[in-house]
Amino acid sequence: MPFVNIKITKEETTTAQKQDLIQGVTKLLADILGKNPQTTVVVIEEVDTDNWGIEGQSVTLRRKQGR
Repeated sequence: MPFVNIKITKEETTTAQKQDLIQGVTKLLADILGKNPQTTVVVIEEVDTDNWGIEGQSVTLRRKQGR
């Protein structure tokens, strides 16, 4: 039973986009690895940009700096 955890920054991701991710990842595992879609679990975790860091800075700060 595959378990896929997708972590993205919590921004303006729509419900439709999340559904597309779930369907796409499930299809990819079925097509490439032959995994059963009925037992494939996909979890999307949205992380606040204050809690996501790159190069020692939060994404929130980096965006304020135009990075």
